[in-house]
Amino acid sequence: MKKIVYLIAIILGTTIVGCNPLEDINNEIDAQDNPVVGVDEFKMSTEDYTAIVEQGDDEDPDYYETFEAFSDVDDAKLMLPDYLSDKYPYWGEGSSVTVNYNLYDGNPEDVSAYVNADDYELVASDYPTAASNAFFPNEDPTDFLEDILATQIATPSEGQIVLVEYDQYTEEPVVGFAPLIEYDFAGSFEGWSIVEESGDDDAWTSADDYIQGNGFFGGQVANVEWLVSPTIDLSGETDLRFQITHAIKYAGDASLLKILVSTDYTGDTGAASWDEINLATTAGVDTLDPSEDYDFSAYNGETINIAFKYESTDDDAGRWRIATTAIKTVGITGPSTTKTNYYQYNGSSWNLVDGAYYLTSADYDSMGTGSGQPGQYNNFSGSTSASNYLPQFLSIKYPFAQEEDEIFITYKYYGGSAVGTVIKGNLYTFTNGSWSPNVSSLQFGYENGVWVPDNTIRYTLTNPDYEYIGNTLASDPEYADIVATLIDYHDYDYNWTSAQVTYSLTVFLDYLDPSAAEGQKYQVTYLLYDNGLQVLTEGFIKEGGEWIAN
Repeated sequence: MKKIVYLIAIILGTTIVGCNPLEDINNEIDAQDNPVVGVDEFKMSTEDYTAIVEQGDDEDPDYYETFEAFSDVDDAKLMLPDYLSDKYPYWGEGSSVTVNYNLYDGNPEDVSAYVNADDYELVASDYPTAASNAFFPNEDPTDFLEDILATQIATPSEGQIVLVEYDQYTEEPVVGFAPLIEYDFAGSFEGWSIVEESGDDDAWTSADDYIQGNGFFGGQVANVEWLVSPTIDLSGETDLRFQITHAIKYAGDASLLKILVSTDYTGDTGAASWDEINLATTAGVDTLDPSEDYDFSAYNGETINIAFKYESTDDDAGRWRIATTAIKTVGITGPSTTKTNYYQYNGSSWNLVDGAYYLTSADYDSMGTGSGQPGQYNNFSGSTSASNYLPQFLSIKYPFAQEEDEIFITYKYYGGSAVGTVIKGNLYTFTNGSWSPNVSSLQFGYENGVWVPDNTIRYTLTNPDYEYIGNTLASDPEYADIVATLIDYHDYDYNWTSAQVTYSLTVFLDYLDPSAAEGQKYQVTYLLYDNGLQVLTEGFIKEGGEWIAN
């Protein structure tokens, strides 16, 4: 997947800056002896992402569209500080905010491998039963897919992931005439060419569910216009049949609308020889009905072109709607459903990936097909959030999920006209009885007047922690007489100097986080008894392999 900055303000090189009027206020607060010190955590909402995008372009904020996600962690680190300045205008030095946000690929180190997977869709010859075009109900696709991939992908690379798409019959199929070549004209001419013979108007047009020939333009108009198929190679094919799903209405003479076949068409309809197919389909209806299976065996083994010839006159302009047309041969047919599986190559063989799933059209439909629901367009979007639907979908699909079960889910996402439909994904985990998406987090600290990414871990000593410190220092003469308060009362007291407290806490941090990385910060909160119990906090940073008071 190419990197796209989904908070598109950065795509124009725009640097997002906070509101300057707040700068003086912030500086004044920071100069106070006791600035406002806050600690907060929040999850980014639609309004948060939108606000960041609008910061990037004050002149035309509606130009930008957001996927409600950052493309990577670096973008989050770049864009969030100024937003936090606006969100917390009165917070000063020492404040901390943890931001939970979405990444475009969820967890890019893992999910992106599935988002960017190669695709392989099974062809008829891949299926174990000849001419079936799908697995039978009693056939387990996983028994065959590894060998199919080994045959079809000549030079796989180790670690390569492929999304395999295939069909499986939902009930026992029957032997009959199955489509060999099929054209679905919903919203497309499917590569067929319009050839004008006479008349100035365009008789053939395309609609959402069909193509249409019509010579009525506020009145009947004389027109002859052809729609010619691409060249169709039927070499080696026998027992052919032809079928069309169409509707003819308002035609006084239906013979003006012709289905023609040529074996010598080279681009000039007038120079080619054409045979007419005469169907028994009734004219004068609105419904798109399939015709009979017309005997097409005259063209067994031939190379042909099919044409729909539309003719209208000044007093006869029929309306011809065509949804599909197919050339069939003897085969296996029946209701089927499309399924998908991820496979990964381990260097010697292809193996099924159990923990990843790509949503199919049937999955979107199961979540609702009405307006604003996933099945309406078979995708998610900013207004149809995946996180609002997938937890319930997963609970139905995996009713016996166990605590901490995980699965990568990939799906189609419409990000607006600027980008179109893309593949997104996330890791979902089953926790406390429900499925939850993975959310990335960044902690920011307020330092020297600005919000900066901060790795500070906030830790409060527990009773066993005080006991560990006391027992560890009990053999040191400097501490032997003062550790009892830690062990018995679980706090420090007035006998401890600030330097001794600091040292004891570094001893504890070596125990708590012995492999802490250079630059790791801690804020340790502890109790001190001195004319009453006080709650105190001290900061530390790992530098040169040692904990230094910060």
